[in-house]
Formats: sequence, C-alpha cells, structure tokens
Amino acid sequence: MTNDGRRDAGLAVLADLVTPMAIRVAATLRIADHIASGLSTVEEMAKAAMVDVDALDGVLRHLVTAGVLGRDGAGHYSLTPRGTSLQDADASGLRAVLDIEGSLGRAELSFVHLLDAVRTGKASFPLLHGRSFWQDLGADPNRTARYDEQMGLDVTAWARDVVPAYPWGSLGHVVDVGGGDGTLLAALLHAEATLQGTLFDQPETVRAARETLRAAGLEKRSEVIAGSFFDPLPPDAGGYLLCAVLHDWNDEAATAILRRCRDAAGSGGRVFVIEKTGSDGESPRTDMNLRMLAFFGARERGVAALSALAADAGLTLVTVHRAGELSILEAAPA
Repeated sequence: MTNDGRRDAGLAVLADLVTPMAIRVAATLRIADHIASGLSTVEEMAKAAMVDVDALDGVLRHLVTAGVLGRDGAGHYSLTPRGTSLQDADASGLRAVLDIEGSLGRAELSFVHLLDAVRTGKASFPLLHGRSFWQDLGADPNRTARYDEQMGLDVTAWARDVVPAYPWGSLGHVVDVGGGDGTLLAALLHAEATLQGTLFDQPETVRAARETLRAAGLEKRSEVIAGSFFDPLPPDAGGYLLCAVLHDWNDEAATAILRRCRDAAGSGGRVFVIEKTGSDGESPRTDMNLRMLAFFGARERGVAALSALAADAGLTLVTVHRAGELSILEAAPA
C-alpha cells in the first residue's frame, strides 16, 4: 500500500509471476516461430505445439495484453516488434535462454524456492529437481549441448574484452580450466600465434571443445583433456585461466579449485581469475548474484572477495587487469 492506502501498482507489476511465465511458455513452445511460419490461429498453434487449445489461448491472449503478440478481430495472432525477439533465429538468443526445457530456463524455475535458499544459504535447484544443477545437466546430453552453446555465446562477448587485456602469448602455454566449448581458448590462440593451449573440462563438454578447436584449425596448438577441476590439473603451464568459473561455487569449493590451479602452476606459473565485477571492480550484478544462490548456493564476487579466496588458496595477487565490466585477477603461488 502507498501512504494513502492505495496499492502500489508498479510494485505489483515487479512482483508479478504471470507475465514472465507466459513469456517463457511461449518461448518453450516456439510460438513466435509458429507465427512467423504462417500459423495464426490458436487451433493451428495448439496442434503444432501439441497442447490444449483453450489453455494456450489463455496464454496468447495475455501476451497480447503484455504487448508481445497482436490479435485481430478474427482471432488471428501476429508478432509485435517485441515478440519477434522470441524467434529461435533472433540474434539475441533469448528464446533459448527462456526455454523452460533448456538448461537455463529450467534452472530459473528454482526461484520458486528462493525463500529456502535465503534461509539456508544453499541452492534451491535441488529442491525442485531432486539433484544438483550439474548432476541434472549431465543426465541430459541435449541440455548439456544447449548449455555449452549458450555459454559459448556469452564467452564470445567476454572474449572481446579479455583478449586485448593481457599479453597472453608471453605465457607460452595456457590451460583454460572449465573452458566449456573452447570459444575463449580459440580466441586467445587466434590472437597469439605462438601460444599453446589446453582445455580442461568435463567429458560431456570437451567433445564440443574439440569440434570448436578443430573447426578453427587450431588442433596443432591445442589439446583437450577431460576431467574434474577438483582433481589434479595438467601441470607446468605458464597460465591457468578460470573464466566465469568461481561464481558457480561456494567459497569452500572455489578455494579448492584455486588450490588445484596453484599446485599445477608450480613456482613459475600464473593463475588468472576472470569474473564480471562491474566497472569499479566491486559491483557485480545483483540479479546474477541471486541466480548463483538459487542455482548453486554460490554468489557473485568483487575483486576484494576474489582476492581473499586466492589468498586462502595460497596465491598472491600480482595485479588486476580491467577489461570493461570484467576484472582479470593475476595471481602467483605464494
């Protein structure tokens, strides 16, 4: 209520769950693609999506109210400019992110148990799905592939700032720890003609990394190794990269990962922690921080918190390289 007893309509809109879920259902059912292909009636789209006609009509009518779809007097639906963003081919990749049956959209549903996560400090994802995010992802090869693809898109954007932020070629050999589908490593190797690279990640993921590096013509300067970064890492490289890795883990696990990097680096190597910290180094995104809590029981961290983790792992901070909204912490074994 406002001071005069009226309900705050703006706050009610912010708290509304109906519209976000209706949009996510439309994204999952590929409604925008159905409309773009020529289907315009709810009967046609319900048949294509194999869902109940009346229930779908309720969703579509609400999306008209929300400005995502248009509807004429004859009951034919159309896409508004906003609705076109839900097409699978849209450059934003938004449809895949919102897809409830995809890895990220499925994870977002764990916000229904956010209160439990706040009370305990533990992930709410297992309360909804019965297992951890990583266990759930690994159980479905299709979701794993879609997750790796989405992370690759994100890292492509990060690489534009990361590549010029440090003379990576001076390291001789880098190990991209938890390097996903190989997008960042490929960008570094393209930029530094003398650099050698190793990608280290889970068995389900390294298959995609091998294809990325092969397609880029980088097989001779790279290798791909499957394993867990809680176990010993390939030793004696010049640099060990942790790009958008530590924010997925609580302090105890993140420190363990850093210790593995420290041990592998030996006396002459460096460990690089790359995270999105905001332009001042201490302002990570608040929405992403809550995602890390709900999904993993983890959190976003600024430079100070990351530096403290590094110290606990036996690393000494050498310097911090700024890269747009990213911070690249360079650390050496103490």
